[in-house]
Amino acid sequence: MRSDTRQNAHLTYRANAGAGRHGWLRLTPAYSVSLVRRYAAEMPPGSVVTDPFSGTGTTPLAAAEHGLTGQSLDVNPFLIWLGKMKTAAYEPDHLRETRRALAPLVHRAEELLPAAGELWQPELHNIGRWWARSALDALKAIRRALDVAAGALPPGGRDLLDVAFCRTLIASSNAAFNHQSMSFKEDRTGGDSTLQLLDPDAARAVLETFRREAGTTLANAATPLPGTARVLYGDSRDMQPAAGRLTPCDLLLTSPPYVNRMSYIRELRPYMYWMRHLRRAEDAGRLDWQAIGGTWGAATSRVRAWRPPGPDAGGVPEPVAGELARTQAAIRRDGGRNGPLLANYVGKYMHDMWGHFRAAYKNVRGGGRVVYVIGNSTFYGNQVPAQEWYAALLREVGFAGVEVEVIRKRNSNKALFEYAVSGGRA
Repeated sequence: MRSDTRQNAHLTYRANAGAGRHGWLRLTPAYSVSLVRRYAAEMPPGSVVTDPFSGTGTTPLAAAEHGLTGQSLDVNPFLIWLGKMKTAAYEPDHLRETRRALAPLVHRAEELLPAAGELWQPELHNIGRWWARSALDALKAIRRALDVAAGALPPGGRDLLDVAFCRTLIASSNAAFNHQSMSFKEDRTGGDSTLQLLDPDAARAVLETFRREAGTTLANAATPLPGTARVLYGDSRDMQPAAGRLTPCDLLLTSPPYVNRMSYIRELRPYMYWMRHLRRAEDAGRLDWQAIGGTWGAATSRVRAWRPPGPDAGGVPEPVAGELARTQAAIRRDGGRNGPLLANYVGKYMHDMWGHFRAAYKNVRGGGRVVYVIGNSTFYGNQVPAQEWYAALLREVGFAGVEVEVIRKRNSNKALFEYAVSGGRA
């Protein structure tokens, strides 16, 4: 089966780009709306769909698009905000008011360009690597114009324009997406781009990008959703929202972070700094420690110091515990200086997921099912068969009929695949 499995790009984040609200923000690790819609379409009217790893809100939005009730959890405040915006209902009158306010707002930003050097900018490390001087000044001017106009905008208007601003800041950046995760385009500035002279035409081009993105975002928001969704702050390890409770679901459909040490916070940082969710570098590390699989910044040292509890103290049970220990030992042996860190990373990841699976069982109705989209990984030639461990732990907590289906071959390594691990609750 593996030899016939193709990369199936339509089952990745690429399918989201032209799918209305799903395309509002690109996050490379995000999974495809095509895949989510396939499962949502199988659910009868009135079904509740839960995603304990909300990310960019693909699952709750797709559920609402199919007339279902979606609900999701996340610990990242930016992703919670984005998910709420993507799943909100917008009044036509409010959208028209926001559209009318757009031209004056862009005009105000253009007036601010000559003195943009004095405006607020985020404390993002090496910000000149992210944006050329003209693009940076234009973004600062838009940010100020948005802040000034906020009080006069109708409900939802500021949030939708902030979505357009996020799209603009990444479109005008030096970020490149030709790798597994975000990287930078070749530097042709010859040094710190913030020392360049302001190019008015280049700055106005960024303003025009914002105008265009705002128009697209407002048009997407005008499409009504036949169902409803809510995105809550909550830890997927216990699935207990900070406010309210999750409704027991008919389908738990999610794609947790893969066991590949790719931290979401890495790609989210530019948005989070500009939206003022992050103010200092250490904030990112503290936030990533709260996420399963997080290793950014200060989270790295905490992963290095982590020690696993035993089975009697809530640790991963057999037979996964033994397989996990052998895999960790091989990573320590073959990984050189980073071996102990990455061995701990894999161990903590599976310990956290074990806690999640126990919570998940309690949040699925009798007769309901779960689907986890997950990939395997390798460290120094040692396979981490996450899909097999997921299946074993789902059986351990009580799910029946657990199956592992190959979805696609990933393009980063010939040994890597994406799987759907599913099961049901009696």
